Amino acid sequence: MPGLHRRKFLMLVPGAAVALGWPHSVSAQRRQARVRTIGFLGTTTPTIWSTNLAAFTQRLRELGWIEGGNITIEYRWAQGRDDRYAELATELVRAKVEVIVTGGTTAVMAVKQATSTIPIIFAAAGDPVRTGLVASLARPGGNVTGLSNLQTDLGGRRLALLRDVVPGLKRLAIMGNVDSPLISLEMNGVQAAAAGLGLDAFIVEVTKAEDIGPSIEALKGKVDALYVCSDPFLTTHRVRINTLALGARLPTMNTFREYVVAGGLMSYGPNFADLFRRSGDYVDKILRGAKPSDIPVEQPVKFDLVVNNTTAKALGLAIPESFLLRANEVID
Repeated sequence: MPGLHRRKFLMLVPGAAVALGWPHSVSAQRRQARVRTIGFLGTTTPTIWSTNLAAFTQRLRELGWIEGGNITIEYRWAQGRDDRYAELATELVRAKVEVIVTGGTTAVMAVKQATSTIPIIFAAAGDPVRTGLVASLARPGGNVTGLSNLQTDLGGRRLALLRDVVPGLKRLAIMGNVDSPLISLEMNGVQAAAAGLGLDAFIVEVTKAEDIGPSIEALKGKVDALYVCSDPFLTTHRVRINTLALGARLPTMNTFREYVVAGGLMSYGPNFADLFRRSGDYVDKILRGAKPSDIPVEQPVKFDLVVNNTTAKALGLAIPESFLLRANEVID
């Protein structure tokens, strides 16, 4: 009898395992787990955004979201062309992504126009309240939230740094893409900050690539430095801008490190890789059920001062050692 009972037990085990959802069923459920889909709209190119993208995907991995495993990322790249945002945003909506990540105010606006239901995370956007991306930083409302890059707030700080390395700085040109509502705000803010520092500053408007060369050529001998209001369009043309500025003997102040690597004199602003990394936390919250309207907009916590000493020497500028020691990175 004991042997009979034992045989019955063994015969019952497979059925019991199925009925109770034991390991065989658990592994099957794991195999059938839904793959989540993220949309990613890059405003420039994969090369320009390579560091930002790496920081973003690394943070997702740390949070358990593995590209090619439990998540798929639909990438779209605008190549620095504002006119492509609407088309690419529509493509991501049609792809039925669950959340869309992007950066740059104009790009966020385009995605926001394309969908009022899919959560939108901006990894970096300047002045999201005044540009209408969110209702407030604490309570964004709607389907948009993310991280501010304080682009319209740092003009005075950048000018003060520029004055530290350009002796006798008095006249300044502020170049920007006036088709961008954020850049218009930034240019006005920088002009006001310049006046407060006793500098004579005027705005140089560019909207297409053909504007860049003549605009910089016209500045020769008329200004002491060039402040570039960085947006995807000008970032795409950063090498040309810096080459022409160097030829015109114009020191440049920029927002992004990428400009300095491309030959600009210096940049000061948030660490954008860190902002994109932190955007991964927003995506994690959304995929786990949080609503964007309930997730506050955050501010940068890391700022970088980057100096190109080779460019400084080519311009005949001797940057004080004390200033170089303050920099987060010096390119020689």
